[in-house]
Amino acid sequence: MLSGDLVRLRPQDPGDLDRYLVWLNDPEVTQFLAGAVRYGVTREEEIEWLSRASQRTRPPEIALAIDTLAKGRHIGSIGLHGVSAADRKASLGIVIGEKDCWSRGYGTDAIRTLLRFAFDEMNLNRVWLEVHADNARGIACYRKCGFVEEGRLRSDRYRGGRYVDTVVMGVLADEFRALVVRR
Repeated sequence: MLSGDLVRLRPQDPGDLDRYLVWLNDPEVTQFLAGAVRYGVTREEEIEWLSRASQRTRPPEIALAIDTLAKGRHIGSIGLHGVSAADRKASLGIVIGEKDCWSRGYGTDAIRTLLRFAFDEMNLNRVWLEVHADNARGIACYRKCGFVEEGRLRSDRYRGGRYVDTVVMGVLADEFRALVVRR
């Protein structure tokens, strides 16, 4: 388990299933998620995914649950995907499913906690992500964690009757360490 100031990251387990089903079938929670999950999931699909995710605690896929440190409440999920030991990089994905926990610093703390692990323990050099250009809250969070915009995929996603750009952001180990020292 990894602990930050506000959160604890732990392996996912089958007991998380009902919360994931609620979150992943809530359009407000999934509006910025990629792939088929933005259309909702069935119990069977989520059981299969969670069964695999509970075993993903080592590269190339690391999937962790986010619990609040104070009360141990499960509020979301975070992971490193496509971990490449040769290139020392991975992509990051996160969802805070409990809406009353949005904009309270939990996502920022979860990302910083996972980045410390990625850079200091896994010896990665780069972590990157993709975010919808209209996800202002997500972009602000990622910037607080040291991510910078590296590129933009124009009209990359179709949502709500319009096309939205995808912003590619990344952070390097030395940039993150410099940011943490300034805090």
